[in-house]
Amino acid sequence: MIMPCFSFLFKKKGPSRQQLKYQGFAEIENVNIYSYNELRHATEDFSLGNKIGEGGFGYVYKGKLKDGSIVAIKVLSSESKQGVQEFLSELKAISTIAHENLVKIYGCCVEQDQRILVYNYVENNSLAQTLLGKGYSNIQFTWRIRTKICIGVARGLAFLHEEVQPHIIHRDIKASNVLLDKDLTPKISDFGLARLLPSNMTHISTMVAGTIGYLAPEYALRGQLTRRADIYSFGVLLIEIVSGRSNVNTRLPHEDQFLLERTWALYERGELVQIVDTSLNDDFDAEEACKYLKVGLLCTQDNPKLRPAMSAVVMMLIGEKDVSEQITKPGLISDFMDVKIKHDKMSINMFPASTSLEVGFCTCDAVKISGHLRYTLLFIAYQLLPPSVIFDTWRRCFLLKWTHHSFLFIPFKPKDGDKNTCAEGDSDS
Repeated sequence: MIMPCFSFLFKKKGPSRQQLKYQGFAEIENVNIYSYNELRHATEDFSLGNKIGEGGFGYVYKGKLKDGSIVAIKVLSSESKQGVQEFLSELKAISTIAHENLVKIYGCCVEQDQRILVYNYVENNSLAQTLLGKGYSNIQFTWRIRTKICIGVARGLAFLHEEVQPHIIHRDIKASNVLLDKDLTPKISDFGLARLLPSNMTHISTMVAGTIGYLAPEYALRGQLTRRADIYSFGVLLIEIVSGRSNVNTRLPHEDQFLLERTWALYERGELVQIVDTSLNDDFDAEEACKYLKVGLLCTQDNPKLRPAMSAVVMMLIGEKDVSEQITKPGLISDFMDVKIKHDKMSINMFPASTSLEVGFCTCDAVKISGHLRYTLLFIAYQLLPPSVIFDTWRRCFLLKWTHHSFLFIPFKPKDGDKNTCAEGDSDS
């Protein structure tokens, strides 16, 4: 369903539409334009008491507009250099569409350096903070509620992938971007990384973005974005919902730390039911739960061409299409890059901030490393390592120190006899 464009929706406060055209907003027509003071008043000066979340590009506050509407107000961090582009992406992606399983945008604020989005307020926060954030929610996630959430997210994603023109690739499907309203209806949120896919294109070449654990390996390594990357992310999310577990948990024994690998191992042994959330207390349909897990595995298969389209996923989840028993091994970034992390150092949160963590990338054997591959290595390091951890490549080409907001490259002095140093001119692109 496409939302109509009503000219009377635009406020006269803040910059004019003509002014906005020169800021990259020319293609965005049907959203309210709010003043900064109006939103500051709605959030009681952006008080901590009204802060309901935060993400990679800023904070989210609960606010009350002059007309009494309760809204979620997403304030983009002024420190983010990529923030404006992400802001524009989010507006362009969802300003003209409406669906039961997508958040609804009310408007934005673009005064001076302010970049703020205003959404409908969703009462029950995200799956990450409720279902996966054990002990932080009073919601009882029964099996029926979980199936409702899985189907709803699948329908929202199918709408973006197949009904909207041009198609939309979300690029960041994960538990923290699935919000739950008062009826526990799921709403896909945060379109800051979204990309439009014209009907005459099979893929988009772009820098890697997303969240490790949900990131399709073929996209991480080649940067060729297709809808199959979203489908992979959905498959991981589906398994998380059924199991009640995050996709990575370093506090567990090593063989159980990675949810997707554990699920595949149980599937091969015919013991899938063992991964189902024990908090359900056997009050679930075991056959249906295993079917959902198989759909998750289908969505995360190594070969992206074997992953089903989201419309087919919806049909499988609601029982209108049989689930294929021909499931191949899931694609894992660790398989593609042969990341070797010492088992005794897996639980990195147990070490002090000054701990040196060895991470070996066997794909660095070649002296020359492509700029894209290096970007991927840094992307993974950024999401895996805690602040102030030293990152040392397998071939000791450089040292990387991660502070809270940036990377610091430290020239590496080779050890005596170390022949595998970076070649002259092999710099990051």
